[in-house]
Amino acid sequence: MNIAVTVVGVGLLVFLAHVFAEVFSRKRVPDVLLLILIGLVIGPLLGIVSPDHLGLVGPVFTTITLVTILFEGGTELKFDTLRNSLRGTSLLTFLNFFATLIVVGLLSWLFLNMDPIVAFMLGAIIGGTSSAVVIPLVRQLNISGNSRTILILESAFSDVLCIVFALAFIEAAQLGEIQVGTTIGQILASFILASIMGLIGAFFWSVILHKVRNIKNSIFTTPAFVFIIYGISEILGYSGAISALAFGIGLANTDLIKNTALSSYFTKEPDSLNETERILFGEAVFLLKTFFFVYIGVSMQLSEWVPILIGFVITLVLFALRIPVVRASMPISDAKHTNQDLIFMSTIVPKGLAAAVLATIPMQQGIAGSELIKDIVFSVILFSIVFTSVLIPVIEKSTGMQRFYMNSLNLNLWMRERIQKYQQKRAEKKAAKTVSTKVDSAIESVEEKHEENAEKKDSANEVV
Repeated sequence: MNIAVTVVGVGLLVFLAHVFAEVFSRKRVPDVLLLILIGLVIGPLLGIVSPDHLGLVGPVFTTITLVTILFEGGTELKFDTLRNSLRGTSLLTFLNFFATLIVVGLLSWLFLNMDPIVAFMLGAIIGGTSSAVVIPLVRQLNISGNSRTILILESAFSDVLCIVFALAFIEAAQLGEIQVGTTIGQILASFILASIMGLIGAFFWSVILHKVRNIKNSIFTTPAFVFIIYGISEILGYSGAISALAFGIGLANTDLIKNTALSSYFTKEPDSLNETERILFGEAVFLLKTFFFVYIGVSMQLSEWVPILIGFVITLVLFALRIPVVRASMPISDAKHTNQDLIFMSTIVPKGLAAAVLATIPMQQGIAGSELIKDIVFSVILFSIVFTSVLIPVIEKSTGMQRFYMNSLNLNLWMRERIQKYQQKRAEKKAAKTVSTKVDSAIESVEEKHEENAEKKDSANEVV
């Protein structure tokens, strides 16, 4: 490919990315969708660019993009917001993942004649949401800070579940058994130890940041340190993505260390990012996001229609499944989540980098049916991002679509209220039955004592 043409194309792409961002702010047509379409046109459709042109640089680029987006997203999260969002995040993450795992696994097993382990492997691979898609998208939506935090954390936490369970099913396909204890241990290690590593790294960096700033041209040393934290975490077998997110969160909350016992050990108070660094990192995320979504479009494989059709159907199932999952995860009456928040949360189910990477591992391990799994996963990634991107502006403009989602959410709410009322009535009946049993026992005891006294009286009369 001509180098001059490539450089011109890169420049045009950056300009178009800014135009698309402005289009989204005015017309609510997501820039993510337009960038993916560009990738589809220059990649699978016209064959101008292919993933092979990037070679080994492609996976490295996508990883750097993911780490940078997670870190920059974490710098906007405060511990107060996290504390308020943690319960909703846990429920939404686990319910969405396991519901996807079970439903997709059963459908693939029963209707696609897949081996059960391979079928549930497919469900695990597409069980999460993509941080690289979710974080830029939710920032542009008019939703509450609590809902925004839940969606960001879900996208990060679900990647861990996808990776651990998918690898567990891959190992099970090779060994013929699933090691439950090992899987649970890996999940706990990925969440807890990776978070601790990220927070410790953030604390250390905040202490020496004021010294680093004295070095010339040192503004990019912060993301460089994030890459180091990510790499070490991955080498140790933990989740580098969680460590990167935790690093950003820790750096955003260094003010909590001030006026504590820890602050007495330092001559200078820990620093956080200044405004210049925040702006620069925001611009870096914008550029990386631009090329990432074009790369996603280029990487799509549209050679066979059967996997594409299967992926389309599975995506429809996932979006239908998301509605009861969101309703079950959020409290029935919660002022933190408006109806609009719940509707948007029901439409944000994009798959991304983790699913794409995991889809290629079964092929590397020589597992039967792995080619079909890879094609289905890539199809689901494409359709899930497209559906999410299209539904958001449609819902904002269409009252009919808003009514449809609200009726669907309220249907699940109605079912949930009926179940709670049924459980409450059962509890009341059980309590009433317990009281009645105690009363009957008391009456029987009184009658027995009365009979006993009567017998004693009769015996006394006989003696007289």
